[in-house]
Amino acid sequence: MTRGAAPPDRRPGTQVDVAIVGAGPVGLLLAILLGQRGWRVQVVERHPHPYDLPRAVHMDDETARVLQGAGVMEALRGLCEPMDAYEWRNAKGEVLLALSGGTGTAGWPSSLMFCQADLQNALLQRAKMCHTVELLWDWELYSLDAGNGAKGSDLSVNIASGNPFVRTVNAKWVVGCDGANSSVRRLTDTSVEDLGLSHRWVVADFLTPGQPRWAPLNLQICDPARPTTAVSGGRGRRRFEFLCLPDEDLAAMATPETVWDLAKQWGLPASGSVLERVAGYRFCAQVAKKWRAGPGGRVLLAGDAAHQMPPFAGQGLCAGVRDVANLAWKLDLVLAGRAGEDLLDTYEAERAPLAREEVGLSVALGQIVCVTDSAAAAERDAAMVPVATESGPIPIPEQPSLPPVLANSGFAHAGRVGIQAPVGRNGDGVGMADDVLGGLRWALLSPHGNPCDYLPPQLRSWWEVLGGAGAQIAPGADLDDTTGAYAQWFSELVSAVVLVRPDYRLYGAVAGLGDTPKLVEALRGALDKASLP
Repeated sequence: MTRGAAPPDRRPGTQVDVAIVGAGPVGLLLAILLGQRGWRVQVVERHPHPYDLPRAVHMDDETARVLQGAGVMEALRGLCEPMDAYEWRNAKGEVLLALSGGTGTAGWPSSLMFCQADLQNALLQRAKMCHTVELLWDWELYSLDAGNGAKGSDLSVNIASGNPFVRTVNAKWVVGCDGANSSVRRLTDTSVEDLGLSHRWVVADFLTPGQPRWAPLNLQICDPARPTTAVSGGRGRRRFEFLCLPDEDLAAMATPETVWDLAKQWGLPASGSVLERVAGYRFCAQVAKKWRAGPGGRVLLAGDAAHQMPPFAGQGLCAGVRDVANLAWKLDLVLAGRAGEDLLDTYEAERAPLAREEVGLSVALGQIVCVTDSAAAAERDAAMVPVATESGPIPIPEQPSLPPVLANSGFAHAGRVGIQAPVGRNGDGVGMADDVLGGLRWALLSPHGNPCDYLPPQLRSWWEVLGGAGAQIAPGADLDDTTGAYAQWFSELVSAVVLVRPDYRLYGAVAGLGDTPKLVEALRGALDKASLP
């Protein structure tokens, strides 16, 4: 668990509920989600200041919804660029695959392009508003110790800055959000499984202020001579990614002169464009074999520390956001003593299969893109062009349901993504449903009445202690279904009541209001048991 003898000068420790290693978007988001719930959080970051250059450029509607619940999407809204189309074309310009934009089930555009520096800044500002969250810059994780060795004892998180100074953070839980080369993963001796597809790419980000909107906004050029990606990097930005061919040197290729020459071939105007960043990467596909490790299982992994994927599905950041949305409410219940520690086993059990699925999709798409053999490319084109011509643009598919882990009681639609749409409230105007209900919390919803009215007193008291809300969402109700989206959704579900988890996934649905107690009682039993089936 340690990387060597500790430097001699130790500074007094700090007591926190959760120590988060890594102050990237995933680590900061988790800190906010826990800080909003009042938990003491310390975020440790080895760099002296936030990374202020573009990296991630895409989020989906589910990601935007979680960021909405964290209070940062309003700051980002005007900086994001909704995607209207994502086309994959061959060397002749023929369409191999076309995805359309539109509004997703989470109430946001199904695909938004942004600059990570803007997201990072919004998260930092929000984290500073959480009085129980502390950010430590220029401190590097040195070792993890098991405290006094007693079951349930805190971990000693030893961090170093300016050797020989060491500071100890005593934490009930440690979460590694420290990226692909995670120190937390290494210190817990957690290995990764390689799922294939490793290619070298050069990534170049350009500022393009005042340029017309690109059409299509996002483009994948499947040319065997040089597979290339050309996408939005947020408003006023353009990203290009160029495959480094086998006989090319990555470092020599990742130069301003080279990327300028390549980008101009795909329409980037030299006048008014500014190269902001160029970097060489090896895209890989890996999933950690354990997401919960360390003494007493008190160390967890999230984001790139738990999984890395090629960028072709645009799900790298999204997967990390889904990780912490799932993990935050479970840590909250465990810290509050409302669920046993075994509840945290459901984190990996629910998230790892979906992350593996996302990595697999990214690999499959990469195998379409990264074809450099002309004959193989011709075979690919012959198979894909007729299908794309016949089907035309297709909508971005909804995220798959969670595996039946926590919600294993036979209720309908368990694990499915819950929708969000605009609602009115008592004639006070229209807002997004999560904001009106209070986002990132348990909720019972029905078009026929308030499901909480059907809970017996003791069960209703338990539900309220859990922080649960309840509402009727229907035309003319207290929560006015102004667009009819909820009426249509409940009709599709053939259900009268849904129980929505704080990560916006359904615990389950029942056919009548009178069945609401069964739904809540099953949840109480699952949390009391807090163990895998």
